[in-house]
Amino acid sequence: MIFVALVAGILVGWLFPSVGSKMQPLATVFLNMVKMIIAPLLFSVLVTGLSGHGNIRSLGRLGLKTIIYFEVVTTIALFIGLFWGHIFKPGVGFTVNQSSAMMDVVNGMAKTDMGGSTWDIVSNILVHAFPTSIVEAMATGDLLQIAVFAIFFAIAVCAIGQKAKPVLDVLKSMTDIMFKFTEFVMLFAPIGVFGAIAHTIAVNGLGIMVNYAKIIFALYSALFVFLFVVLTAVCKFCHVPLLGLLKALREPALLAFTTATSESALPKAMKIMEEFGVPKNIVGFVMPTGYTFNMDGSTLYLSLAVLFATQIAGIELPLNEQLMIMLVLMVTSKGMAGIPRVTLVVLAGVLTSFNYPLLGVAILLGIDQILDMGRTTVNLIGNCVATVAVACWENEFDYNRNRKYLGLSPRKFRPLGFFKYKLLMKKRAEKYGKQSA
Repeated sequence: MIFVALVAGILVGWLFPSVGSKMQPLATVFLNMVKMIIAPLLFSVLVTGLSGHGNIRSLGRLGLKTIIYFEVVTTIALFIGLFWGHIFKPGVGFTVNQSSAMMDVVNGMAKTDMGGSTWDIVSNILVHAFPTSIVEAMATGDLLQIAVFAIFFAIAVCAIGQKAKPVLDVLKSMTDIMFKFTEFVMLFAPIGVFGAIAHTIAVNGLGIMVNYAKIIFALYSALFVFLFVVLTAVCKFCHVPLLGLLKALREPALLAFTTATSESALPKAMKIMEEFGVPKNIVGFVMPTGYTFNMDGSTLYLSLAVLFATQIAGIELPLNEQLMIMLVLMVTSKGMAGIPRVTLVVLAGVLTSFNYPLLGVAILLGIDQILDMGRTTVNLIGNCVATVAVACWENEFDYNRNRKYLGLSPRKFRPLGFFKYKLLMKKRAEKYGKQSA
């Protein structure tokens, strides 16, 4: 139904732009429905996951491994974007005149307070992580603040022991209720997808993809390389086939792509990752943290966009300056959550700090929705792969639970491949003390 809605939205936006341009409220209503799920679902899942295991001491180790993984993978994404910018040179030969109104918007982005120095940015992210009010954090949908509050709440639950059992039972029931709530909301997903894509095509037109084909192709090919080289290597290390994981994530990934909003896919993706074999406490900790620290698609796009902007201006960046920009992006990309057109804001801020022209940002502003669809999808998939990687690193991944998503049965697979997979799963299960596959 989502795929049918996607095709229908493209056709309506293309053939009847006056109608398609009015479809945005359908997407907005659906996204609002999803956002009202996220805060109670995330809070209940994280508290019950951490306190249910009763092993709060492992949280520090889990957090350290998560941050190490995030930093390594996002750094690789940055350098893939940089390399792809040199290969395709998307800004070379690109000439366009932008309206003064659009340049005013871009100049406003450049003046957005990103925190000043590197230390200021790091300290602002640290201070922002601790909410002054959990009600405000839930109202604004700040995932990092909700996660921090839930972690301390879970520690307190474990500390008082049996007295907290009634509260824990309520939260367990809330988790089940919110997952059922998610199923109801997802029934409206085709309507939201139809409205989002119809509006996008009606406003921008199919022709915009031809005019900007070079930068669009450069970004999507770089995302493809990151997805099927870097993330495949991570999955290979964990003995989990990436294609099987993508098959499991096809619905939330399609939602993220069509709405260009990771939040629309978060509840469904969290549920799928639990069913895939990742423990609840790791899903509840890694995924919301990743929405701040592991924006793989967005960080890759930023390094590519910096080269695009400088190439348009005819600026040849020396190697040391490119490395300095990558260092700045490593820090600034970690504080991107919660700002509209966040990647363009970060891009404008970085270009301004190095005294580069902002014309490239104005050009990208015209197709940001199309570019955002790809990078948002990779952000989602990257965070899901991160939960698998951290679970394997913690020796807590359950290889028996993902069989239904991989579709393993003698009827669907050649016998040799099927039994080879069973033998591999058995060895992994015996190694980590799990039930034999």
